[in-house]
Amino acid sequence: MLSRRSVVIVEDHALTRAGLRTALSSRFDVIGEAADGITGWDTIAAKKPDVAVIDIGLPGMDGIALTHRVRHELPRTRVVIVTMIDIEQEVLAALAAGADAYCLKSADPDRIVAAVEIAADGGAYFDPQVAHVVLAQLASGEPSKVADSPLTARETQILRLVADGVGNNEIAERLNIGLGTVKGHVRDILDKLAASDRTQAAVLALRRGYI
Repeated sequence: MLSRRSVVIVEDHALTRAGLRTALSSRFDVIGEAADGITGWDTIAAKKPDVAVIDIGLPGMDGIALTHRVRHELPRTRVVIVTMIDIEQEVLAALAAGADAYCLKSADPDRIVAAVEIAADGGAYFDPQVAHVVLAQLASGEPSKVADSPLTARETQILRLVADGVGNNEIAERLNIGLGTVKGHVRDILDKLAASDRTQAAVLALRRGYI
């Protein structure tokens, strides 16, 4: 039997922390908790979890600074931001710091658990309420050249259109291929990128320079 992946929760509100612990314990081993950023770093550094679930508004060291430190000093630990904040600047700051997922606390607990699973599997997740901000920011920069993209040339072409907000029907028309073929390519893209949906696939591909 495979061991469950481990999680550390860094959240200053006790009730919210308890709720996250309850939700995540169904799929993960919660091996540590902290109520501030400084203790959070000490706990994460000591425990080296698969995933760190971090709030933004932490005392001592805020969640953005904590995320940045985790990403640079513990690159194997994935970071999921869980917060009440959906302000554009905060979303982009989390992205710049290296967060793998961004969830709102108002989301259904199952969605938060799914986001942690996606991050643990190497994927990216951004709440649908903020994903458009991430896509717009990433798409505005020059894509980096990545030699080891898992996507084929056709999949890359389709995902670029997805990132531009083009639907399946229009993609089929533009590329002169069948709708079923487009859907098949999209399924393959989601599988290769361990993404939950089209938006998350586009976010992950843009971050990694695949498109």
